[in-house]
Parts: sequence; structure tokens; C-alpha cells
Amino acid sequence: MTQETRNFVTEKVKAVVAAPSCCPELKEIGMEWLQESGGDHEAAATKALIAELEEDVQTIDNTLAFFESPAAASMFGAEQAKGMAAQAREHKAAGGKFCFCPACSNGADILAIKDQLL
Repeated sequence: MTQETRNFVTEKVKAVVAAPSCCPELKEIGMEWLQESGGDHEAAATKALIAELEEDVQTIDNTLAFFESPAAASMFGAEQAKGMAAQAREHKAAGGKFCFCPACSNGADILAIKDQLL
């Protein structure tokens, strides 16, 4: 991995782990990647990061389906869930392919260059 790529991924991983929407597993793996970046175990940490991002980064269609679900209404309240669904529809209409939350959007940016990471 080039230093330029490492710098890009570092900023994206920091944004992912700082996001309120980041799940605990991804936060832990992201923090491990930050510790291992540039070190002897970087390749293993990178593989783990990519695998977790592939599992956690949601498509905009999955995101929209969730925000339109009773579970989202229960979690966020009906009005907030309705507003988030509208935001997801707008994001999709503008060409968004992934969830617009900070964890997913930054994670998707990392996945877009995953071939450069290993």
C-alpha cells in the first residue's frame, strides 16, 4: 500500500470509528487497523477491516427498507424514521448506492479501493 493510500484509508477509518452509527465490531477492527497501519501486522488488519466493512456497509436499498420498517419507527420514532426514509430516497435518486451515514459512506470509500490495499 502506498503512503498516499494509507493516509486516505487512515482518515476514512478515523471517520468510520468516530461515527455514532458504527457498530462495536467495526469500531474495534477499525481501531486495530489504526494501530497496525504501517506495521508488521498491517496486511492481516487490512484483511479484517475489509471483511468487516463488506459485512457492515449497507446498500441504499437495505437502508431504505430499514427506515420504512416498524423496527425503525420503534427505534427512532415514526416521524424521524419517515424523515430518514425520505432522505434515503433522495440519496438513491441522486445516484447513491450505499447508506449515507458516516460509517457506511466512509466505509464504502475504503471498499472502493480495496484492491489497492493488499
